[in-house]
Amino acid sequence: MSHSPQNIVVVGGGVAGLATALRLAPAPVTLIVASPLGAEAATGWAQGGIAAAIGPDDRPDLHAIDTLTAGAGLSEPHVARRVAGAAPTAIDWLVSLGTPFDRNANGSLALGLEAAHSRRRIVHAEGDGTGRVVLETLARAARDCPSIQVMEGWRATELLTDENGRVAGVAARDREGRVAALPARAVVLATGGLGGLYASTTNPLGAVGSGLALAARAGATLRDMEFVQFHPTAMAVSGDQRAPLAGGPAPMPLATEALRGEGATLVNEHGERFMAEVPGQELAPRDVVARAIFAELAAGRTVMLDARLKDVERRFPGVVALCRANGLDPARAPIPVRPAAHYHMGGIRVDDAGRASVPGLWACGEVASTGLHGANRLASNSLLEALAYAAWIAEDIAGQDAASPAPRPGGAIRPLSPARPEIRTLMDLKVGVVRDAPGLEAAAARLGALADANGDDLSLVALMVAEAALRRIESRGGHFRADHPTPAAVTRHSETTLDRPEAGDVRRVA
Repeated sequence: MSHSPQNIVVVGGGVAGLATALRLAPAPVTLIVASPLGAEAATGWAQGGIAAAIGPDDRPDLHAIDTLTAGAGLSEPHVARRVAGAAPTAIDWLVSLGTPFDRNANGSLALGLEAAHSRRRIVHAEGDGTGRVVLETLARAARDCPSIQVMEGWRATELLTDENGRVAGVAARDREGRVAALPARAVVLATGGLGGLYASTTNPLGAVGSGLALAARAGATLRDMEFVQFHPTAMAVSGDQRAPLAGGPAPMPLATEALRGEGATLVNEHGERFMAEVPGQELAPRDVVARAIFAELAAGRTVMLDARLKDVERRFPGVVALCRANGLDPARAPIPVRPAAHYHMGGIRVDDAGRASVPGLWACGEVASTGLHGANRLASNSLLEALAYAAWIAEDIAGQDAASPAPRPGGAIRPLSPARPEIRTLMDLKVGVVRDAPGLEAAAARLGALADANGDDLSLVALMVAEAALRRIESRGGHFRADHPTPAAVTRHSETTLDRPEAGDVRRVA
């Protein structure tokens, strides 16, 4: 294994990490991935697509308006316009890499419709296999790129800083316990989200906010940690039992939102379309649909997605395969569904170039808070955001001084949490779809005790989510407080840093 201090270290092997590494070429990049390249990345499970205003009746400004509407007052207008404007170029770049997007008979890209989009603008590959196909394309390109060195089976355990507090490298550990210190002139975190902190999740179970903990312990500011999006239609089958990747447990199967975009409907056990009175009905924003389903479940009624559509097997082969693997047949009977943790809108606060508040550190993808998603991510904007910021981050790093200050020696490796099952259950029950002060206070107290006792990242990240949710005394987007069900008059972001990063003490910043 060769590594130069002039290398750029990218942590994470999903679309954000791979796209950033490729965009950085020909600069030397060391790519750290915990699993075999392309495995256990949330991108691979993504059934939606990539939002891009490329249709004849569409424009980027319309895409930006839809993004801002979904963001419930917390999306930054200039970011929404900039990312929407970058979508056509991002799609062209993926096409240039050989991504086999679905096309119409005339050769044009086929465009789908998803919730809260005012136009058909969702680019797909193999129907509902977009995430997997894009990930495979990028992974293949990364393996073929001579400037990218891939360290598979390694986990970043700490961000190394120099005497001035600048991030100057990464400490990593492999499965055999070997430790490596990797000096770098720039570090990019692309580690994904935190859905694995919840018992019910569509994310890979390794998605537990590790990048958030790395950044926070290095002194970076995190933003809007309380905003977790719950996908309304995870399949209500036994959790963590889908065919595993890389030998580990896997997320709950997902019935893509595109099914509802093509006419699938939500019904309860009595056959009632309980969304009928909701504006937008089945295509209302995800938080609205998730709460409506949660209310039915709380009332003791089961909820199903009736996806008996024409050509469902041809149009949604991935969903059909997942259903049948779990003893369901969507062509013959409705699919039982429930909300599950799906996407984290909060993350490491970054600027328009993807820079974190700590010099030497950038963040891309779900781990970052760019200002695009606000309080509620618009469907299929996540892959687009990662692709757009990957290019901007690479451009910014290329313009930086190539000097690489010597990092100080790293500290102790944080242990895995022995309380992981308890944390996941607690987050589901107290920091889930519907929240209130008593539940959040109980969660924060217990998570704080676990963080103090264990010093682990899972407890710390879960605590930061619970604390931020407790502080936000309103309901907005993906954050719903039963004791404060309306939005506050003043819209504001929340910010979190650590008082003593080495100890994981959380300091709350308004």
